[in-house]
Amino acid sequence: MRITAHILSWVFLPLLMPIYGLILAMYVPSDPKITHYFESLFYFPPEAKEAVLYMFAIFSAVAPGLSFYILRKRNVISTIDMEDQRERNIPMYIMLAYCLLLYVLFRYKFPDAQLPKYIYALPLAGVFVTVSFTFINRWIKISLHGGGAGILTGFLFAYTMDQLYFQFWVLIFAVVASGLTIAARLYLQKHTPREVYTGWSLAVLITFLVNYLYPVV
Repeated sequence: MRITAHILSWVFLPLLMPIYGLILAMYVPSDPKITHYFESLFYFPPEAKEAVLYMFAIFSAVAPGLSFYILRKRNVISTIDMEDQRERNIPMYIMLAYCLLLYVLFRYKFPDAQLPKYIYALPLAGVFVTVSFTFINRWIKISLHGGGAGILTGFLFAYTMDQLYFQFWVLIFAVVASGLTIAARLYLQKHTPREVYTGWSLAVLITFLVNYLYPVV
């Protein structure tokens, strides 16, 4: 069970969750409520999908991952899991910087809503989630894994709200993935129930609101 919990923690790593959400939205068939280019990622051109996923992979996974590795090598953090509550500030500032950079980059390269709104909204949600987590981390060691699962769930629920047709199993997957992630962190005793449920709930709420309310134009 311990090995399984570790595997789940790595498969559902917080840095990977936005990419999972985008892949599901882009490649699982859906139809928007209004026939509008900005309301469905499924009809986004294939080459554009690949380019966007590449950008998210670099800024939300590869670059932060390398940054955390460098922090570990320089003993700024004691473990790559950032288990010490006091060591989390610098890594979370780094995540905040990469989310903000990705959002600004999309807005600069593709102004005036040239891309589907979710591509702008998802990194912006990451900014707000990271800011809130950095603030709350002063009192409790809020779960980053719970936050990553919450981002996945909040994003997919917001996306579904804008679709006339969307396969329901995707939402079930998000909920099950969240449950497995939370269970794994609790089993490994990395967090208390309060820390994982607070992280998940807050990330779901922020990500849902930012993606659902983000203006199309």
